[in-house]
Amino acid sequence: MNRKKNWEQILADDRTVSLFVVGLGFACGTLLVLLVGKNPAGMYQAMLQTLTGWDITRKVWNARYIGEWLTASIPLILCGLSMGFAARTGLFNIGAEGQYIVGLTAAQFVALYFPPVPVLHWVAALAAAGLAGALWGGIVGILKARFEVSEVVATIMLNYVAFFLSRWVSMAIPGANTYRTPNFPPTATLASGFLENLTNGSRLNYGLFLALLACLFYWFIIEKTNLGFSLRATGLNKEAARYSGIPVTRSIASSMIIAGMFAGFAGAAVALGSFNYGRVLGGYDNYGFNGIAVALVGNSQAGGILASGLLFGMLASSQPLMQSRQIPKEITLIISGLVVVFISLRAGVKLFLDWRAKKATRTGGRSNDE
Repeated sequence: MNRKKNWEQILADDRTVSLFVVGLGFACGTLLVLLVGKNPAGMYQAMLQTLTGWDITRKVWNARYIGEWLTASIPLILCGLSMGFAARTGLFNIGAEGQYIVGLTAAQFVALYFPPVPVLHWVAALAAAGLAGALWGGIVGILKARFEVSEVVATIMLNYVAFFLSRWVSMAIPGANTYRTPNFPPTATLASGFLENLTNGSRLNYGLFLALLACLFYWFIIEKTNLGFSLRATGLNKEAARYSGIPVTRSIASSMIIAGMFAGFAGAAVALGSFNYGRVLGGYDNYGFNGIAVALVGNSQAGGILASGLLFGMLASSQPLMQSRQIPKEITLIISGLVVVFISLRAGVKLFLDWRAKKATRTGGRSNDE
């Protein structure tokens, strides 16, 4: 019985579970590297170099690796916030990819056509991206709130609409081809000379501060406002929330609007931070889909999503360094997938423990653990 209680206590602590499954994912990754006949030390050296910039084999330090890690983490954090915010209201926002795409497209149009006024230019592009993402998410929120349309189906369909709409309007820009548009004015980009110099010429940009402010905003809204209480109550029990006088319809719509805004900002961070020209997308960037994994591992908490986004960004950024050490880069994808699978199994384990508890109650409080 004591062992069962210990397991229940562990499963009740989301942070402990997240740390455990991340460790388990890395353990499985280590085993896979051994199975393909490589030295796992090379994998961990690549990750260490990504996190610290220190090349343990050549004994040199290069801050560029840190900058590229943080740059790769920015859209993952923002898309994780998008998924997590909707999840706190009981919604599954699988449409962050579409919201990311419309945000990216809106940011590119403002970058190309807005007057090139310093600071105001990229601020306007960010605002346009956030509004576009909010509109795209709001469509799903209204359909869900008013007509009980499944948000999963609606968001999947809107992902396709966003992708092909983005291609169509981007290729209509004068001077664009099937790959790119003309260059942005320098006033439109999020580039920061200070951050670039600090990280030895990396692509690190003001999007880092956008991600940090978004995490703070997420925490404040969810934990410190009446709106956040309404969203959390709706997510826990929609009917009880409605009976208590909480406007459930408005909560659902508001949740998807704000979730879409986060994903739209992610699109702007990539469009204006990593490129100096507009992109005509040839396929999904997959930041929105990866944001689902980020939110799951981060338990839909602001701090957890920040840490989880940094973790997945590190795994993505370390791939070239792994290849240079003869470690298959796909190992990082396997680790990411296993972490998500393991954390998803937590719900199944909880159901199993609940079943055992009920069985023990029916048999007079006895169980096989006694």
